[in-house]
Amino acid sequence: MPEGSQASISEGAQGGQEMNQNHSSQAVTNPVPASRVVAKPVPQAQTENPREFQLGQMRRRFSPKEIRPTGNAEEDFAINVENGFDGLVQEKENATLLDLMKSLDKHLEEFLSAQKAETVKIVMNKDTRHLSIPSREVQPTITPPQPESTVTESEQPKVTPSKPSVSFTDAEKSEASKRREVETRQLEARMGRLPLFKKSSDGIAYTIPIEPRKRGELPSSIKSVKAIQLFVPAIYPLEPCRVKLEGVDAPEARSVEKAFAQKVEEAKALNLMGHINYLAQNMHLLAKTVLKMEPKIVPVVQIPPPVVEKPKDVKGKDVAIEESEEKSHIQYIARPPEWTIVNTEDAEYSDSDSMYSYDSGDELESEEGGVEVEHEPETSAPNPERGTAISFPFIELYGIELLEITTLNITIKCSRCKEITEIKGLKTGVSKTETCRKCAAALIICYRRDLVHAHNVRAGFLDLEGCVVGDMLPSSFTPTCSTCSTIYPAPGIVSIRGETTTNVCRECHSKFTFSIPTIKFLQISSSATPHNLLPRKKKETLGIVPGTPLPKNGLCRHYGKSYRWFRFSCCEKVYACDKCHDEKEEHVNEWAKRMICGWCSREGLYRPEDCAACGERVISRRRGGASFWEGGKGTRDKTRMSRKDKRKYRRIGGGVKKT
Repeated sequence: MPEGSQASISEGAQGGQEMNQNHSSQAVTNPVPASRVVAKPVPQAQTENPREFQLGQMRRRFSPKEIRPTGNAEEDFAINVENGFDGLVQEKENATLLDLMKSLDKHLEEFLSAQKAETVKIVMNKDTRHLSIPSREVQPTITPPQPESTVTESEQPKVTPSKPSVSFTDAEKSEASKRREVETRQLEARMGRLPLFKKSSDGIAYTIPIEPRKRGELPSSIKSVKAIQLFVPAIYPLEPCRVKLEGVDAPEARSVEKAFAQKVEEAKALNLMGHINYLAQNMHLLAKTVLKMEPKIVPVVQIPPPVVEKPKDVKGKDVAIEESEEKSHIQYIARPPEWTIVNTEDAEYSDSDSMYSYDSGDELESEEGGVEVEHEPETSAPNPERGTAISFPFIELYGIELLEITTLNITIKCSRCKEITEIKGLKTGVSKTETCRKCAAALIICYRRDLVHAHNVRAGFLDLEGCVVGDMLPSSFTPTCSTCSTIYPAPGIVSIRGETTTNVCRECHSKFTFSIPTIKFLQISSSATPHNLLPRKKKETLGIVPGTPLPKNGLCRHYGKSYRWFRFSCCEKVYACDKCHDEKEEHVNEWAKRMICGWCSREGLYRPEDCAACGERVISRRRGGASFWEGGKGTRDKTRMSRKDKRKYRRIGGGVKKT
């Protein structure tokens, strides 16, 4: 080999030995000083948002589909897995989500094989309000004991088979749920803003205000209905909806409810709003519909006849004594047999006024005798004295026996904003709901009539909510003739306060006259409820003394030429002007009818220019008596004239002209 190549190989071998020596020295190292140890760098994303950083690790590791867990695992095993995962979190406090999920994957079989956790299942009580009342309330009746010989096969109670329960598929329930949600949302959107609308917490019952189209044709028992309860079952329309007239318990109300249920069965394609509209339009027809009454299924419970021992000390065959544990001192004596025997021959000659005549039919029905007590027919309760009474103190009636208001027209004032609204067409017992034009508050008015005659000047009562009565407008009156007691035909006679009305009877043609000079609205104190009572007004302290001027003579910063204060009729408070009132009060001011003079501090009726007590002017003295002429309205007194007026220094008479 050449000498050059041998030299290079030897040099390379020497270099390789040196490198091996260096690597061997790096493999066996001495402990690194603590000053040179550097902490592992923490990513900025982990520092700013650790949750998102760890979730990103899990997404990169598992590529999961983030959906809500919908597995069919039993609740007991799910609780075991949750408790096991909580234990892993407590053991590894500083572990990331990725580490925790790896640990859960390793221990999942252990968690699932553990004993089931004890759980309590809470089941919602089944709502049965949408079902018919007779099917839910079946009460047993106790029949008196009968001898065995008198019981026949025809008298045995018949067992009526119960109606089989209908089951629905999941698809039908899902479709019904969607339709129910759409129709109830539509119902709430259209009726939700009405004042009487309510919805139960479970969404089954709805209280809906209703106004029948022909309320005057309704039976008297349901004329006052203002709202209905609509029950929408949870699986509507698979189960039909039903209604209940709120606050009415009468046979006519039951007829309306059953007729509505039949209509719902016939028109299943109609929605809830359609059913309600049909009820409002045809309630007067449904109330008059004669329905076939279904027989009520009542289970019969027979009680064995009690064994009664006849006491030995009682003699006689015709006397039977029955004793009870609670009333042992009461003895029941059987009816004498001769009372039940009727002699037909004697009956022909019997007098109707005889005190010994009996009705054979009644006697044969009752075997135990006794006197039958006839209950007096229940009379309707008088018109309760509550609300606001309408009184005609000085009414004059000539040839009139009775006078009543058939159609009442009034004005009311909103309790919130004092806006005046006209209410027309009020009928007795019919509630009317209006909305204030200014503040949209609900105003409820109900008129209850009373008959006016020679010994009664009260024409009825007004039940008001959210408002107070203002005045009475021309209304329709129906008089009754005192000669023939004939009622004047509808629509009556229109009259108003201060007007004398004269007419003739349509039957006997007698002339009658009535006049109403004044009308008073009296608040009945007993009708005030705690939520309607207003707080007692505090005694007003103005700090003024009659005969002395007001502070600054009544001036305010808004009007510099007004020397008076005003008492506003809306709140009966005193302010210097309308702007001062609006700054202190939240309601709109009304015209002040009283004022306090700024010169004498005396209160009186409003006068435009001067005070009635002291005669001083309450507006600027310069107005009407200024120092300038102002088109002929100025002053002629030179002492009061302005220096700029050329007439101030002009001589009177002008002197003698120079020639």
